[in-house]
Amino acid sequence: MAIERSNLLSMLKLSIRVLIQSSMSLGRTLDSEYPPLQQFFVVLEHCLKHGLKAKKSFIGHNKSIWGPLELVEKLCPESVNIATSARDMPGIKTGLGRGRAWLHLALMQKKVADYMKALLDHKDLLSEFYDSGALMLEEEGSVMVGLLVGLNVIDANLCIKGEDLDSQVAVIDFSLYLKDPASNETPKDDSKMTAILDQKHYIEELNRHLSGTVTDLQAKMDSLEKTNSKLVEELTAATDRINSLREEQEQLKKENETILQSSQRKEEAVLQDSQAELETYKQTRQGLDEMYNVVWKQYKEEKRIRQELERELELQVGMKQEIEVAMKLLEKDTHEKQDTLAALRLQLDQVKTLNVQMFHKAQVQIDEHDYDFVFRTYTHTYTQIAHLSNSCGFSGLGPLGLENELRSEREQRQNLQKTLQREQDNSTELRTQLQQLQGLHSVSISQTHTQHNLCRFHLSQRSKLKMEDFKEVNKALKGHAWLKDDEATQCKQCQKEFSISRRKHHCRNCGDIYCNSCSSNELALPSYPRPVRVCDVCHSLLLQRSSSTGS
Repeated sequence: MAIERSNLLSMLKLSIRVLIQSSMSLGRTLDSEYPPLQQFFVVLEHCLKHGLKAKKSFIGHNKSIWGPLELVEKLCPESVNIATSARDMPGIKTGLGRGRAWLHLALMQKKVADYMKALLDHKDLLSEFYDSGALMLEEEGSVMVGLLVGLNVIDANLCIKGEDLDSQVAVIDFSLYLKDPASNETPKDDSKMTAILDQKHYIEELNRHLSGTVTDLQAKMDSLEKTNSKLVEELTAATDRINSLREEQEQLKKENETILQSSQRKEEAVLQDSQAELETYKQTRQGLDEMYNVVWKQYKEEKRIRQELERELELQVGMKQEIEVAMKLLEKDTHEKQDTLAALRLQLDQVKTLNVQMFHKAQVQIDEHDYDFVFRTYTHTYTQIAHLSNSCGFSGLGPLGLENELRSEREQRQNLQKTLQREQDNSTELRTQLQQLQGLHSVSISQTHTQHNLCRFHLSQRSKLKMEDFKEVNKALKGHAWLKDDEATQCKQCQKEFSISRRKHHCRNCGDIYCNSCSSNELALPSYPRPVRVCDVCHSLLLQRSSSTGS
């Protein structure tokens, strides 16, 4: 591969040298029939085919230089025209023909060296088409680009239409390079020719740079004109904006002066209101302290009474438990005596039956032996009854005495039941009072600051009214905080915005802020020594409470 690259580079160098020397000696524009030019295209085609990957198809392997040359269209936008012409040219059907046509068109544009340099700068793209070691991927490719720069001195006018570029045989004719150039040209002519070529090359390069500079300057000129027009429009808009801002500034100054005056007036009014509110608060605080001391003394007294009631309740509960134990023992004894009484009654019935039988036998004139039998039987029965009476605690009593004793026991049991019922009622009443006291105690602990529930339990109607007033004042101080002026922008009742003409006023009962029309009423409150301003809602509520209290 290295030998092939070296040979191809030598042949390219020789073909370019022969082409330039012969074209300069002729001094005319070259056409496609010129043999050195044809040989140059053949040698360049061999250089581009070196190491080219073969594409497999149904027919066989195909090596075409059109693939890498087609990449130039993406890398150099100015080559789009020649790529399109080579692609759309009639009579060309193969990629090899399109590549040959592209080389002819690039030579006429004097851009062959520039396009090859663009390809060599992107070797990562060329690696898709060439194997490693190919001329285009090695240093020989850069040398080839340097040699192709000399072709820019050649003017070529090539007619591609009608030529059979698909089937041309790319064979190098070495006979053109075997002649001795020294026999035809002298060293003096060679030096002159070299100087002329160098001057032409320099002029063409200078012309190219000047053309690019002119294009850049024209683009900059266009952009400057557009920028200038935009700046003029922006300047006009900025001038209009400045004028409008000046007018707005004047208006803002006037509004600022107005707002400053109104704020000063508001500040004075707020200062007066705050002073009045401070005095009111001090008076209210003093009244609350006095009411709190009174309520605290009453609470201590009620607490002492509740403790005494609890001790009495404990005594009643102990007595109740003792009575219940005695009742249980008494019921047990009563049941035992009832069972004994039933047995005695049964035996008494038997004795009565025997007495009746004995009476009938006496009428029939029983003999002495029978009478003795009946008497012994009756005596035995009576003895048994007496024995049973002694065993049950009824000694010395006959049947009538037993009945009287049982009747007295029944009456005593009824009396004990009545006593137990009364004790149960007393215990229930004491338990109810204890629950009430416990409820009052919990309310007094959770609301130590108000203490109105304990006072309502024992105080008169007059003290109830005082407690309601105390609750109302406490609610005004705690539940309804004194609303600040900057927290309200509109009346709480009519929802109208506050302004210079519509001032803010505090309700001395609830602490909210209203306008003058919604807080024009005045009433005497428990915490104020004289009538003060209240809102319509508080006015109606206070009047309703006072009317209900008076009734």
